[in-house]
Amino acid sequence: MSRVPGWLGRLGAGLTEMSERLDERRAEVEKEQTEPAEPAVPVGRETAEAPAAEAAPPVRRPKPPSGPRPDPAEAVPWGVRVAAEAGWRLLVLAGTVWVLMRVISAVQLVVFAFVIALLVTALLQPTVARLTRRGVPRGPATALTAISGFVVIGLMGWFVTWQVMENIDTLSTQIQSGIDDLRDWLLKSPFHVTDKQINQIAKNLREAIGANADQITSAGLEGVQVIIEALTGLLLVFFSTLFLLYDGKRIWEWFLKLVPAAARPGVAGAGPRAWSTLTAYVRGTVLVALIDAIFIGIGIYFLDVPMAVPLAVFIFLFSFIPLVGAVASGALAVIVALVTQGVFAALMTLVVVLAVQQIEGHVLQPFILGRAVRVHPLAVVLTVAAGGMVAGIGGAVVAVPLVAVTNTVVGYLRQYSLELQRQDAAEPAEEPVAQNAEDPAHLG
Repeated sequence: MSRVPGWLGRLGAGLTEMSERLDERRAEVEKEQTEPAEPAVPVGRETAEAPAAEAAPPVRRPKPPSGPRPDPAEAVPWGVRVAAEAGWRLLVLAGTVWVLMRVISAVQLVVFAFVIALLVTALLQPTVARLTRRGVPRGPATALTAISGFVVIGLMGWFVTWQVMENIDTLSTQIQSGIDDLRDWLLKSPFHVTDKQINQIAKNLREAIGANADQITSAGLEGVQVIIEALTGLLLVFFSTLFLLYDGKRIWEWFLKLVPAAARPGVAGAGPRAWSTLTAYVRGTVLVALIDAIFIGIGIYFLDVPMAVPLAVFIFLFSFIPLVGAVASGALAVIVALVTQGVFAALMTLVVVLAVQQIEGHVLQPFILGRAVRVHPLAVVLTVAAGGMVAGIGGAVVAVPLVAVTNTVVGYLRQYSLELQRQDAAEPAEEPVAQNAEDPAHLG
């Protein structure tokens, strides 16, 4: 019993000594970490002990980060920052376009009248220029050209209306006979169509017309308002065309004064090119539409399709709506041929329409329109669809020339910007040469 306390004392002393050695070793390690460089090891016994000390590397504690934290914007990945920058710019652009569309929809009649006046001016302006070159004063040349153009357009509308009213009775009789022939053909066809199914289809059509009778009546009551708006639009188109033909140059110069001075040279160069594109588009479209109407009209005339001339005029007018107009006018001619002359005449009419449209798409448009207004067919389809959804038939008519002009303007401004960059990059290298050439010492 007397030796137990001594044993415990020696054990406690040993633990105490070991703890002191560990504290000394920890202090040495911390001192080595804080010192900038270790002193040279003397030659002798310590050099032999150095590998043994290096064999057991000390445990290093991680140092806390020093200095301020990085900017949060720098911590965001580069791709996310680019997407955010592009995103808010797209939002601003979309908001601007939305506000612009709201403003245009509020004054839709005025906007459409001015756009149609631009198209008519692009068509008639070469005639005014030709008359002024022959010595006719600009005022009489403008009045003569504008009045002649609108008289021709009015005569075309009157002729179509007159032909339809003159042949409406004969056409209704032929349509009824054609419907009876079509019914007999369906009963005898291999499609196994029964008389009961045909009667059910006719009953559904009558019910649909009866259900929409209120809408048809309300549309008829609103006809007066539509006529007033149409007359207002025609007057706006007429007077806008007169002023654009007579004073278009001054109007353009006044518009340039509204453009900021830094962007004025580029806009001044893009304007004439945009006008050349619009003129080429309108004149080429009129020529192509005229050729389509003449050849399709001749074809359906020899097939004894009634109202061949009014149908040709409809084909001419519908040709101003790219792609969609040609399909709609051709389908109208085929339907009239089907219900009046039968299936064979309808098939032959379809052949004539497709042949003329193929010649138009592959020969006439590339040759007449050329590269000035070349737009990809996919862009044409999407543009016509978007214009029709936004503003109906008028939007479909003005959509393609708007895209063609925008394409020309953007291409010119891009080229103009690149040319300015080349000039800015070339100026520092050319300045010393110019100074040396003008230096009297250099000349001597």
